[in-house]
Amino acid sequence: MATAVLALQGAFIEHERALADVGEPSLELRCAADLSRPFDRLVLPGGESTVQGKLLREEGMLAPLRERIEAGMPVLATCAGLILLARAIAGDGSRESEPRAAQTGPWIGTLDVTVKRNAYGRQLGSFHTTAPVDGIPNVPMTFIRAPFVANVGPAAQAIATVDGHVVAVRQGAQIGLAFHPELDGDRRIHERFVRL
Repeated sequence: MATAVLALQGAFIEHERALADVGEPSLELRCAADLSRPFDRLVLPGGESTVQGKLLREEGMLAPLRERIEAGMPVLATCAGLILLARAIAGDGSRESEPRAAQTGPWIGTLDVTVKRNAYGRQLGSFHTTAPVDGIPNVPMTFIRAPFVANVGPAAQAIATVDGHVVAVRQGAQIGLAFHPELDGDRRIHERFVRL
């Protein structure tokens, strides 16, 4: 089996390189036909969550991926991927912090969190730091137009914080990160993920 990487837009190549560095084969998901290929894990990369969600829906991949995640398939979601997984978005218009209708929207909505998009501002608000993540010490964290988790629901748990904001969560086999571990040379997050 292999890890599938959503390759519609964003930093998917960097995740493929990170997976290769830890000896994990990967394959790209670009259309619904790719879902028939054998894979047992999924990476949702950073990029533009609105674009990725729209393309997932248009390509007929959204519902099948949601079903696999709900059935327990491990998923690593970074930045935009975290936004796609979240059940709610803080401040996205008239329905602030209201759960999204998973059946009709361009998102997956399986992770019991509310996220705040672009929480650290625009591109100029990007930064780098280190912090522990789920028992892994001193993990390098690159934040680019990053969200943070505004609220962690009862089904999920915070596994990393930076400056008082939750930046990583876990719910069963779902891991959501506001930062980009694929952009740093440290592969411990990817190693932990492929062992799930």
